[in-house]
Amino acid sequence: MGLLENKRLIVVGGTSGMGLAAARAFVREGARLVVLGKDPATTTQASAELGREVVCLSGDAEQAGEADRCVQACLEHFGGLDGLFHVAGGSGRRMGDGLLHAVPDEAIQKTLDLNLASVILSNRAALRYWIQARQPGVILNMGSVLADSPSATFFSTHVYAAAKAGIVGLSKSLAASYAPYQVRVNVLAPGLIATPMSRRAMEDPGIAAFVARKQPLDGGRAGVPEDICAAAVFLLSDGARFITGQVLAVDGGWSVTDRPMVNA
Repeated sequence: MGLLENKRLIVVGGTSGMGLAAARAFVREGARLVVLGKDPATTTQASAELGREVVCLSGDAEQAGEADRCVQACLEHFGGLDGLFHVAGGSGRRMGDGLLHAVPDEAIQKTLDLNLASVILSNRAALRYWIQARQPGVILNMGSVLADSPSATFFSTHVYAAAKAGIVGLSKSLAASYAPYQVRVNVLAPGLIATPMSRRAMEDPGIAAFVARKQPLDGGRAGVPEDICAAAVFLLSDGARFITGQVLAVDGGWSVTDRPMVNA
């Protein structure tokens, strides 16, 4: 029997990278899933891989109605909702995020919408259902090690860092308010993980060398999407029933390793 046997879960951003890896793990552990992906192509691919029992939807998590649509799909197909894993987000670098003094106005709102507003929307949709239905639930939000362990040399995207720190504040605040309703809220904070979003960093020899020293576990390497799966499964399972308001770093040691010399 899997750790998530018959759990009815939504994965927002579950058609590529860490979200898809988690969706695979959840299926192996017996969960029933609704998965939301922004890109119709990757959503189609994920549907083929995850199987017909998984409901794969295409939509933009930044739009308020999409989270509500996911909840409704979970109710229609599986009769309820037990948990939400919000993974969707991404670097704002392509929109102009970087050193704050140089960030254009439009990049601020776009980066916040992508990485924080979308989380607020999905969390709100799940909470509305649980409060109305008087049912317990669990939320797991994806943060980042950059929320509290910055790297000025290679990863100075300040609006992104602010958004990820905002996820921590949001999640802790929700955990405090909704614990009496038996709703748990936690955060995963990964280090650098090899995903389509991190391709720019992974192709830079200087960053690759930095990460090998900054994330020294397992020989010193970037993470892979599968590295976050066991933690996600646990925090969404009944085994974590007494855990809420916590941030779990899955970062290969980044947050506890001294800043390595760039040219060492």
